[in-house]
Amino acid sequence: MNKGHKKLHIKTFGCQMNVYDSERMVEALAPAGYDVTEAMDDADLVILNTCHIREKAAEKVYSELGRVRRSKEARKVRGSGTMVAVAGCVAQAEGEEMIARAPIVDIVVGPQSLHRIADLVAKAESGERLVETEFPVDEKFAALPQRASGKRPVSAFVTVQEGCDKFCTFCVVPYTRGAEYSRSASEIIAEVERLASTGVREVTLLGQNVNAYHGVGEDGTTWSLARLLRRLAEVPAIARMRFTTSHPRDMDDDLIALFGNEEKLMPYLHLPFQAGSDRILAAMNRKHTADEYERLIERIRAARPDIALSTDIIVGFPGETDADFQDTLVLAKRLGFAQAFSFKYSARPGTPGASLDRQISEMVKKERLSILQTQLEKSRREFDRAMVGRRIPVLFEGKGRKPGQIAGRSPYLQPVYLDGSERLIGHIAEVDILAAGPNSLTGVMNAGLEWHEPIRAAI
Repeated sequence: MNKGHKKLHIKTFGCQMNVYDSERMVEALAPAGYDVTEAMDDADLVILNTCHIREKAAEKVYSELGRVRRSKEARKVRGSGTMVAVAGCVAQAEGEEMIARAPIVDIVVGPQSLHRIADLVAKAESGERLVETEFPVDEKFAALPQRASGKRPVSAFVTVQEGCDKFCTFCVVPYTRGAEYSRSASEIIAEVERLASTGVREVTLLGQNVNAYHGVGEDGTTWSLARLLRRLAEVPAIARMRFTTSHPRDMDDDLIALFGNEEKLMPYLHLPFQAGSDRILAAMNRKHTADEYERLIERIRAARPDIALSTDIIVGFPGETDADFQDTLVLAKRLGFAQAFSFKYSARPGTPGASLDRQISEMVKKERLSILQTQLEKSRREFDRAMVGRRIPVLFEGKGRKPGQIAGRSPYLQPVYLDGSERLIGHIAEVDILAAGPNSLTGVMNAGLEWHEPIRAAI
């Protein structure tokens, strides 16, 4: 097939870092003539970019490969070939086993080798089936092409750190993403400046443990995440900055203070605590206690009283008693999260948690999760309702769901919808919030409401 006339279909599972990785693979394949298509049946190359965090992740990928196989067979009848690649953390974990188990897969490539995707595709065109699951993370970002030019969405992700050294007993990340690695500040600054030149107004810095960032700075010294954020705030076109995901043990004083003194850093922080029981936290190897986490939240809220806090919580970790679960409920209610992601514990092969005694039954885990999610949803709705009657700055990102409607996000990451001109897309404007729906806010400009400095919702 002629260069410039190949179609690529990429399906992304899981975290925001995978979204970033998928975008980088698209950019890496563009010089080879691949254009993105939303239709799998039109694709000469199908990539599944996988995540290993959720329950039964590998099984879900193999199920999706069944759908890919049917599409591939249908294209073959029409005289067209389809190359299939599996990327990401499931690819890293499965490796050669995936090639053996799924004959339709031509390429298995781990997240630290995605910079080689174009070379792997070229080699696979000869019929060779390839597995690339090494950890050359220091080569990855240097080998990837510059971010593509042209008009972009208003918000963009930028990976600044990968891997994790914490080794929580429930987590597969150290085994699929490797040890902690931080990109150099100059690389990140250049990427953000290039994104800003294409219309990006907001960047979210990504890392499995992003606040452990310790990259080489422009001056040759080691920079912290706070130092990096202060430098990125100097990029004029960037109006908003965020970062995710953080670990409580790496929330240093400078980073906490930055929430109070850098207006471009949005008042939203995702900071998983996972469990409210010290006994369970110790079994998880989280390296913090419930009290330490709560004291940390107090310091963060002292620096930025209106901050919206988000978290991750696992229920049903091996050995979790009713009393342990109650500790989690009490802590979550007391802290009043604006957003939370909660999950039933599921064992990951190769992690210490998988071999622990006193595994919890699915019935108990399901019941506990339902109770927790009901409480978390109440806290989220209370935080959203506290926005009603206030005027808040909204960064408009695109068209809304209805004709004549535009959509944006509040500083607290809430979706906001209102009637307005598409000329506002890419700009920040003050919006009077009139209502809080199940998953978003509704507002209007110039409703005559009095300006209110946002404050944390009463909980």
